[in-house]
Amino acid sequence: MSRSPIRFEDGAAYERGMGAWSLPTGAAFLDWLAPAPGLAWLDVGCGSGAFTELLLRRAAAAEAHGIDPAPAQLAFARDRPGAAGAVFHQGEAGALPFPAERFDAAAMALVIFFLPDPARGVAEMARVVRPGGLVAAYAWDMASGGFPFAPIRAALAACGHTPILPPSAEASGIAEMAALWRGAGLAGVATTSFEITRRFIDFDAFWAVSTLTGSLRASVAGLDAAALARVKEATCARVAIAADGSVGCTARANAVRGIVPPAPG
Repeated sequence: MSRSPIRFEDGAAYERGMGAWSLPTGAAFLDWLAPAPGLAWLDVGCGSGAFTELLLRRAAAAEAHGIDPAPAQLAFARDRPGAAGAVFHQGEAGALPFPAERFDAAAMALVIFFLPDPARGVAEMARVVRPGGLVAAYAWDMASGGFPFAPIRAALAACGHTPILPPSAEASGIAEMAALWRGAGLAGVATTSFEITRRFIDFDAFWAVSTLTGSLRASVAGLDAAALARVKEATCARVAIAADGSVGCTARANAVRGIVPPAPG
C-alpha cells in the first residue's frame, strides 16, 4: 500500500464521510476517560469540530480549543452550532502554538496516523498540558481492519490497485500507541478498544459516503469506469447487506490515555 500525506479540503464532505463516525466514537472515548467537568481542553487535529463539540456538550469543558492545518476544516468547525464557544486555530500537531502547561487536557481524535512524526505530536501534547493533566487519543485500528471503510480498501487491493494509507498507519495499533505515550514520559498509561456500527440505507449510500474524502477518495479518483465497477462489485461482496438492502458497517478504534507527571525536582 502506498503512503501519502492526506489533505482535507472540504469540511462538509469530511463531516458526512467521517464526522458522523467521530461523534459516537468520541462519545465512547469520553465515557472511558470520564474526565472531570470544567477542564481547559485542546483538540489536536480537530477537523470539522465533531470531537470539539463533544468536549463542550458531553465533557462540560470550561474551554475548548481546536487546532488543525486545513482552512476548510476550520471554516466548517467555526460554523458548527454545537461548537459555539470553542476557539479554533490553524496549525500543526508537531509544533503547537501554545505555551507549556496551558491546558488541563489534550486529545487527538482519529488523527495520530496522519502525523508524519507521531512521537513529536504526542510530546507536544504533553508539553502544553499541566502536570497531573490528561493526554489521550483514539484512532481507527488500521493494521487490523478497524477502519470504517476497510472493505473498500480490501477490494482495491484484490482488484490489483494500491490503496493509499496515511503516513503513520502503524501508529494506530494499541501496543504502538501505548509505546508512544510511555516514550513521551506520560504516567499511568492505559489502553482500550471499542467498536462502533453504522447502518446505511443501501450499498450506494455506503459507497458515496465512504469515498467522499481522504485516502479512499484519492484511491478511487484515478480509476476508469470499468475498474471502478470491478472495485464496487468486490466491495459489495465484502459488506453485510441485510434483507432490506441496508448495509451495516462496524469500525474498531484503539484508545490510549496518560497523565503528565510532575516536573523533576
